[in-house]
Amino acid sequence: MALLTGVIADDFTGATDIAGFMAQQGLQVALLPGVPSPDARWQDDADVIVISLKSRSLPAEEAIRQTLSCAQWLTESAGARQIYFKYCSTFDSTPDGNIGPVSDALVAQTPCRAIIHSPALPQNGRTLVHGHLFVNGALLNQSGMENHPINPMWDARLVELLKPQTDGKAAVIDLVTVRAGSAALRARYQVLADQGFRHIVVDALTEDDLAIQAAAFGDLPLLAGGSGLGGALAARASTQATADGRFTFPEDKKTVVLSGSCSVMTNRQVNAYRAQAPALALDVASCINDDPQYIATLADWVEAHSGSALAPLVYATQPPEQLKATQQRFGERAASAAVERTFAQLATRLRERGFNTFIVAGGETSGTTVDALKVKRLKVGRPIVPGVPWVQDSAQQLSLALKSGNFGDEDFFFRAQEYQA
Repeated sequence: MALLTGVIADDFTGATDIAGFMAQQGLQVALLPGVPSPDARWQDDADVIVISLKSRSLPAEEAIRQTLSCAQWLTESAGARQIYFKYCSTFDSTPDGNIGPVSDALVAQTPCRAIIHSPALPQNGRTLVHGHLFVNGALLNQSGMENHPINPMWDARLVELLKPQTDGKAAVIDLVTVRAGSAALRARYQVLADQGFRHIVVDALTEDDLAIQAAAFGDLPLLAGGSGLGGALAARASTQATADGRFTFPEDKKTVVLSGSCSVMTNRQVNAYRAQAPALALDVASCINDDPQYIATLADWVEAHSGSALAPLVYATQPPEQLKATQQRFGERAASAAVERTFAQLATRLRERGFNTFIVAGGETSGTTVDALKVKRLKVGRPIVPGVPWVQDSAQQLSLALKSGNFGDEDFFFRAQEYQA
């Protein structure tokens, strides 16, 4: 079967998120970290290839370069019929990008005159009405995302969020038009494209609304959004039975939990978990100093607690007021870079000590961990919660659960370990 879709995700948890939703529909999904080599030829069977980047917070020029390189490889070397630009269902971006600039660059490289934006993920409480993005019923900028340490969201109106990022006009297709059916939806898209709108935001309140979008836009060569529309596209394309995505965990598994996200939900998850499990907070000053002895101390602590009933947790997760104080003391970017460097070094050290199962919270931390572990290709397994599947590097017998910050309930770290049974 020819490759249906090539997905380019702007962070690693976003990649596993959409890969999991598409694999659940029975499609064969391959997950590749990083920009493929231009001379690499894809010869394996797959319906979908998902490429994970860490481009969400890069300078726009570099994010564009990496994304276009992936798009070219997917279409020319892998034969993808469609490119799907995957970003977070909370539209994570700065006033400068990178959603707008990357979308503009992709439009310029495809026959599409306008790009659909559909970030809604009703399964995880992300809905879009009149162009306003809600998270569990709260407006995006009142949902806790206004306190995001890297991409604080200052508005819930996606057209307004796009304005500083692009010189292209943006419009909304509302829920009434969506529910008029796929033909009406496609016709409205054509009208807006003819009027010169480059970015078209589409409402969705339920999974049925996403199914209508998939029927209306499934043949377009370029789409953008969250994993909700990706799953709907896969459901429409799949003729197979739903895949259970099971794979075998090693009998001698050694598990660690690493948490770098400071989202509202991850704070709740860390608090719930450390009340019952061994947990150690990173010392940001030691991370800044980049002392090798500190990494050894962390690894020794994890090793000493690896025989506990629950896996040891190492975390940089902080509530908003503590995070703000940390950023003021050390500098926002310096603190973030030091913490991610520490997680990378710790993951490498733990892998050398035989740890083979990593549960990771946070997009940046997940990407850092995958890079440090030198993962080349991942098999997509069964979901722990919607949007968070188990993935496995079969060559290394390495299993990972990579969680976006606000995904899952308070018991996520417990549930992830129960799913290993």
